[in-house]
Amino acid sequence: MGSSRRARSLGPRLTLLVACLALFVSTLDNTVVNVALPQIGRSLHAGGAGLEWVVDSYLVVRGCLLMSAGALSDRFGRRRTFLFGLGVFGLGSLCCSLSPSAGLLISSRVLQAVGGCFLVPSSLAMIADAYPDTARRARAIGVWNSTTALSTGLGPPIGGLLVVTLGWRSVFWINLPIVAVAMALIGSGLPDKPGHATRGLDIAGQGWIAVVLVCVTVGFIETSQAGWTDSLVICMFAVCAGALGGFVITERRARHPLLPPVLFRSRSFSGAAVIATTGFVVYTGFLFINTLYLQDVRGYSALVAGIIVVPTTLGNLFVTRMAGRLTATRGPGLPVKIACVNMSIGAAALSLLVTHNAPAWALIVAYLLIGSGAGMLNTPLTTAAMSGLPPERTGVAGAVTSTFRQVGNSVGVALLGTLALAQIPLGRRGSFSDPRGLGVAARRAVDEAFSRGLQHAYWAACLIAILSLAIAAFSFSEPDSASEPDSASEPFSPTARPARPPG
Repeated sequence: MGSSRRARSLGPRLTLLVACLALFVSTLDNTVVNVALPQIGRSLHAGGAGLEWVVDSYLVVRGCLLMSAGALSDRFGRRRTFLFGLGVFGLGSLCCSLSPSAGLLISSRVLQAVGGCFLVPSSLAMIADAYPDTARRARAIGVWNSTTALSTGLGPPIGGLLVVTLGWRSVFWINLPIVAVAMALIGSGLPDKPGHATRGLDIAGQGWIAVVLVCVTVGFIETSQAGWTDSLVICMFAVCAGALGGFVITERRARHPLLPPVLFRSRSFSGAAVIATTGFVVYTGFLFINTLYLQDVRGYSALVAGIIVVPTTLGNLFVTRMAGRLTATRGPGLPVKIACVNMSIGAAALSLLVTHNAPAWALIVAYLLIGSGAGMLNTPLTTAAMSGLPPERTGVAGAVTSTFRQVGNSVGVALLGTLALAQIPLGRRGSFSDPRGLGVAARRAVDEAFSRGLQHAYWAACLIAILSLAIAAFSFSEPDSASEPDSASEPFSPTARPARPPG
């Protein structure tokens, strides 16, 4: 009897632990790779656009596949898709560590992303199954999201230490033991919820999403190399606009839409989707360009650059649990608005600080603001999305905000990276992170041009954060509802205040 009770009490905790490990390994990879970018550029002769693709190849593929991965998790069961994701992610990490060229590294990152996209929705769905109570689920999601902050915080110093001691390839080796531990825990008897094999997949909608994300990313990255008037850039944005229209039409007609259009009848759900995108345009774009600034302009080593951005993560980690409590008691509106204010102030401050001699303490304060803003976003937006779908589609629910975050991640790297490189003459952008062959004066001129571009990028980030604040003020001003017509779930109302958790 006691043994049975103990097994039942450990079930949700073990589920949460495994889910957090999966999120940890998939998010650690991004922050670790960011620190290694300058050395990757020099080792594999990758210019600014090549480094953007090292990051964005992972982000774009995850953004393309997350929604379908969530549907597959609902269809075939959490454990099966979770194990598949872990295995493919581990294989991709091994291939990344062995890549002899930038092209093969980017291809291996795509393989990593295919595995990683299954980890987020399946792990979040397992949490939803383990914590049926709304308030307890919100707190569990807060812990899950804290893992993002933890991995983001550990990533830069760990990555910096690995890069200066073992080289850039070691930042991919670190994934392998974590994957092994997660697989061992699943093998110890993690419970699974049966899938719903009768639910169809929206292949056409998935295809349109892939076209949209690939075209918008290619358009922004090519802009950094060829300018805004280049024919390929114009073509990519035109195809993106057409694909977006095709996606909307397809989803209206699909029997099992990838993203049910009825959800967007809710003002709060729509706002959460948009803010999940714009908020992470700011945050992930900042992580990308700030790493290049610290190492290429200020001349810090990878280790020092990794340590100096730790305050970003400390701010993120400190407020993530607070965001979970606020969401459980006040709804998502308040933490989202606080996040947008912090990120707008932090981005505005950095636009004035990106010089050779800006004081380190001022950078740290700005990092704290941006990190705390990002930490405030995850839990309320995820909770709002999960409130908008019926229980049997919690895999898709987890994938909704994750997908929009991935869109923001990939667009943020491409957009802010393009703005940061825009002041460098086109002929010099290819050698930005591989300065061999440039004289001292030419290198100094490139750094000064990059600093001017960083100012423009951070002002753009500030404006995006202010726009997000306006959307939050409109979207979460009053409760509304939307739900799938055939759903027996409660109406979607993420702005309604849930009951205060017991104790």
